[in-house]
Formats: sequence, C-alpha cells, structure tokens
Amino acid sequence: MTELAEPFETLDCLGQRCPLPVIALARRFPSIPVGAVVRVLADDPAAAVDIPAWCRMRAQQYVGAVSVAGSPAFDVRRLT
Repeated sequence: MTELAEPFETLDCLGQRCPLPVIALARRFPSIPVGAVVRVLADDPAAAVDIPAWCRMRAQQYVGAVSVAGSPAFDVRRLT
C-alpha cells in the first residue's frame, strides 16, 4: 500500500461486507466535485477487487490502496 494525497472525503465502511462499501461509494459519488478523491475505508477483502471494478465500470479513476491507521483504504478520483 502506498501513501497518497489527502482525500476530499473519507467514507468509513469498516466492518461492512460486500457489496456495502461499493454501494456507499456509489451513493456519495454524485455530490463529490469532479477531480476530487474519495477514500473508502473497507476491511472486507472483496473491496480490493470490487472498488477497482466499480471504477472501471463507471469510468472513474482508481487511484490506489493505502493504509490508514492500519486499516485498508481505497482512493477513487471522480473524473466525470
């Protein structure tokens, strides 16, 4: 995991199982400014596959995975 820029917003989805982290991201995404990064804290192993797949399907940028206080997190940039 790498250290990336500070996100515009962080969604805490720790303890939530698939598909809840992706649903939370999809619901919040329309109110995020274009160009901004949303960080999704998610400890469900499926999130490491689901979030990048959601980005591909929605033509958004999967920036990468980071560790936040020992928890896995995934950064997504809104492109459109």
